[in-house]
Amino acid sequence: MTQIILASGSEIRRQILGGAGIDFDVITKPVDEASIKAAMLSDGAKIRDIADALAETKSKKVSQSTPGLVIGADQILEFDNQLFDKPKTIAEARDRLVKLRGQRHHLIGAVVICENGRPVWRHMSKTTLTMRDFSDSFLDDYLVAEGDAVLKSVGAYRFEGRGAQLFSHVEGDFFSILGLSLLPVLDYLRERGAIQT
Repeated sequence: MTQIILASGSEIRRQILGGAGIDFDVITKPVDEASIKAAMLSDGAKIRDIADALAETKSKKVSQSTPGLVIGADQILEFDNQLFDKPKTIAEARDRLVKLRGQRHHLIGAVVICENGRPVWRHMSKTTLTMRDFSDSFLDDYLVAEGDAVLKSVGAYRFEGRGAQLFSHVEGDFFSILGLSLLPVLDYLRERGAIQT
């Protein structure tokens, strides 16, 4: 069967693929995400196009030197027409959550699969999440309990864990919220004969 490679250092993406029983390798190459985002924003690009470009760049860099189907993924948080990156500090994470509290935001996800250095498949997702109006004391306890884990996601939450308590309503695919649209990926891998049909 065709080799499957995940071009992502994300632990949750590994867990998603592994949990589905997929045999895959993880190979990552450095990508200057900040420069790509800055250049595309200055050109007036849409947020969905930025997520797509980042996913493609991650996949393509690995695919150029590695045979097989290489899965690249990216996720961007959009709120009030602004793009948000992962918070760098707990204080920044707290500010982010205060800003999102009682509001709706979107997670724009992109998955691109490359083969021989060229994209052969792509998928976009958009999920809408509504945060409940939680108390300051809940927020403080949440940040203490989660610690540096809040710095690993754009929203400062792990939806698959304690972060679920931040929300009152979500619209969209659970796996897409976590950062990898699993079911469409599995469909394509089956179509290519990379996994059992």
